[in-house]
Amino acid sequence: MTAQGAATPAKFAVVGIGNALVDVIAHVAEDFLTENNLSKGAMTLIETERAMELYAALGMAVEMSGGSAANTMVGVASLGGSACYIGKVNHDDLGDVFGHDMRAVGVPFSGGGVDHDTPTGRCIIVVTPDAERTMNTYLGVSSSLCIDDLDDEAIASGQVLYMEGYLFDRDDAKAAFRHAADVAHANGRQVSLTLSDSFCVDRHRDGFRALVDDCVDILFGNAAELLSLYETDSLDEAIAAVRQRCNLTVITKGAAGCVIATADELIEVAAVPVERVLDTTGAGDLFAAGFLHGLTLGKPLGECGAIGAIAAAEVISHVGPRPLVELRTLLPDG
Repeated sequence: MTAQGAATPAKFAVVGIGNALVDVIAHVAEDFLTENNLSKGAMTLIETERAMELYAALGMAVEMSGGSAANTMVGVASLGGSACYIGKVNHDDLGDVFGHDMRAVGVPFSGGGVDHDTPTGRCIIVVTPDAERTMNTYLGVSSSLCIDDLDDEAIASGQVLYMEGYLFDRDDAKAAFRHAADVAHANGRQVSLTLSDSFCVDRHRDGFRALVDDCVDILFGNAAELLSLYETDSLDEAIAAVRQRCNLTVITKGAAGCVIATADELIEVAAVPVERVLDTTGAGDLFAAGFLHGLTLGKPLGECGAIGAIAAAEVISHVGPRPLVELRTLLPDG
């Protein structure tokens, strides 16, 4: 798939669409897990009543905007690029937190239409004294994003549209993805998709394949996600399949680096060594940020992969899915 229209100068390098979630992080005693029937170290999807119950049970907590594509947009901004984010929040306290955090790091945020019945999504993260993180995720209003919540003007003015696979669960969201891709292509922009999670691919394989075939110019995924997408145990076979369907695919392989695949070439890029990996949360999100930053600047594909590797290495060297330093300062010409 390729961009169709004649592009006017872009306002943003990247425009992201995804689940707008607030991370609520609290340090708790071990018995908090037992008292609240939490499965230590797990990530559990929860419903409204359970989310309200856990949120009320927390003592002091840190609240900050989160979500996969949002992390990527923050990474683009940290690298010195311009990014915009579209996701759905309610007009409640956590919705205000999300919008404030994004705008504070220089990422304009479009929060969708008003929905007073469903709270803003949140990921409640409790950290026990042994540093183990136990997560309970309530998607809330974020998962109800639909075409009416999209900011077509922002989508039309971004060099690259970046869509988060996690959001693909509902038919309204699937329709929103296709609408956004149509708007981007009509304005001469490129469309990218991150597969997000192999379990996500398992649930929506046919839908993802159709989206890749019809709409996607740039596909991001790790090796497990690509294997799931094309139902094979051979990464070589999966890469061969995707090369016939997508202009540009970037497959991350953790410490083994990444493979960049086009119809004409395969490029291997090494990972940046990290002395001590503390938390791999956000590694893929920040890799995508680095790659897209390089791509929107017109860098060679190998260099785009190297920038992605630098951004990923920073985020896995500490706890949390967002950079603790300005990523632009880590670049060779930073």
